[in-house]
Order: sequence, then structure tokens, then C-alpha cells
Amino acid sequence: MLCLLLIKHMFADYYLQTPKMLSGRGEYFHLGRAQHAGVHVVGSVVVLLMFGAPLRFILIIAALEWIIHFNIDFVKARYSDKKRLEPTQAAFWRAAGLDQLMHNLTYVAMVWAWVTFAAA
Repeated sequence: MLCLLLIKHMFADYYLQTPKMLSGRGEYFHLGRAQHAGVHVVGSVVVLLMFGAPLRFILIIAALEWIIHFNIDFVKARYSDKKRLEPTQAAFWRAAGLDQLMHNLTYVAMVWAWVTFAAA
């Protein structure tokens, strides 16, 4: 499950983002970021369904993932904008790495929740 969530994350973050999702991300109420978090949730729902997770569990995890993903991305974008980070700066890559770590830890927590509360 963890491997599939990580593969889903790679596609949602690096292949499925549109220009709308990428622009203006330093604003909190950003429709593109909301859509991006939604793409992640759809992928996670598919993975959870593949493992037979109950619908109630999926709905709770989906809502939590959307909120967490939306806010992780906001914090990174806000920090990057404030510091005017560019890919040529080490701080840009530290921010990107921390962002990815936080998302990966979210998936570890999702798998833990599945094993603890939903696995048969």
C-alpha cells in the first residue's frame, strides 16, 4: 500500500499538475491547490479501494488527506515566496525536500491507520 501511495504521489505531483495548480500557490484560498489536493485524494481512494478498505474509513482518510496536503503545499509555497527561492538556491531544495518528507509521512500515517483500524 505504501509503495502504491508513493507512486500515486509522484504522478499527482510531477505529471498531473496543471498551470492553474502551480500558479498563485502562495495565496491560501487557491482553487488550483484545492484541485491538486483533490487529485491526490482521488489517487489515494483508488489505492485504498484496491486494499478493500471500508467506505467510512476511506471517506475519513480522504478528508484528512485533502486538508493535510492542501496545507503542506500552502506552507511550502508561502515560505518559498517569502524567501524568493529559486531552483539555483540550496534553500529551495531544502523546502522541496521537507515538503516531500511531510507528504511521505502522511502516507506512512495512512498505512498505519489502515493496519490499525481497517485491515481485515
